[in-house]
Amino acid sequence: MRFPACAIFAALIIACGSGNNAPASTPYGQASPTASPASAALVLPSDPQQRPVQVVTPHVFVIVMENTGLDRALRSQPIARLASANTLATNYRAVARPSLPNYLALTSGSTWGVADNGYYPLPAADLGSQLTTAGVSWRAYTEGMTTEAGCMRSPYPYALKHNPFAYYGGACPSNVVPIEALDADLAGVTPNFVWITPGLCHDGHDCTVDVAGAWLDGLVSRIVSSDTWRSDGMLFIVWDEARRR
Repeated sequence: MRFPACAIFAALIIACGSGNNAPASTPYGQASPTASPASAALVLPSDPQQRPVQVVTPHVFVIVMENTGLDRALRSQPIARLASANTLATNYRAVARPSLPNYLALTSGSTWGVADNGYYPLPAADLGSQLTTAGVSWRAYTEGMTTEAGCMRSPYPYALKHNPFAYYGGACPSNVVPIEALDADLAGVTPNFVWITPGLCHDGHDCTVDVAGAWLDGLVSRIVSSDTWRSDGMLFIVWDEARRR
């Protein structure tokens, strides 16, 4: 199975904060007029020496952290170590405030005119829908979401505003699962596109950067230790926006 070039292009460009213009007919309000700075993005490629001659099923991992600018993020020793050992994209920028418009831009290339953290059913025109249509496997692993309460009513530390796939089509697809499923998938069959949303503490929203950094370090260690990542993986770690002082 080939990984469609359009899907790779969308993931890479969206991860760089592309496009904040919703369709002209959108009824969801006005987009933020100015882009706001976010922390740098970390890019972790797998070892090229371990790649097969022909890679036909690459695996892309995206972890989205919260409200931390570059200088502040690098105060965490685990994050600083990741930055020094891998590629640091220092010109990464958010496109809006608050969180939700950035998550929509990351996954669809548009804020859809959303300028708050409310719930708005949007057309199914996102990266997940494109991957599904193309027959490319993907999953969004969300901390705090439970199978009983689902993506709309799960309790803290889950945050609906940090789960963009709940908005497209007005409901979560079956690809959105609790984060507890990640370790089993890393040890077994890993989707080609992996999106990870930490809970409100581990993403740095409610807890210190040291707490978030330690959790992130453990998560990254599990990912890069997997056979899937070592053979054909690429990992992006981004922060949705810098916290206001």
